[in-house]
Amino acid sequence: MPVPKRKTSRTARDTRRAHDRLTAPAQSLCPQCHQPKLPHTVCPSCGTYKGKEVVQTD
Repeated sequence: MPVPKRKTSRTARDTRRAHDRLTAPAQSLCPQCHQPKLPHTVCPSCGTYKGKEVVQTD
């Protein structure tokens, strides 16, 4: 079974793991009620999408 010849340094290990972090989902503001929402989705607070009401909210 193959075994590494040398110990992996901290720099090499951390460089490899540099892209493993989580990123927050992008958010945009609703043009109707100005509440944060996910892009390309219906606004959960007012129920509009592209200026038209598509879901009735209370």
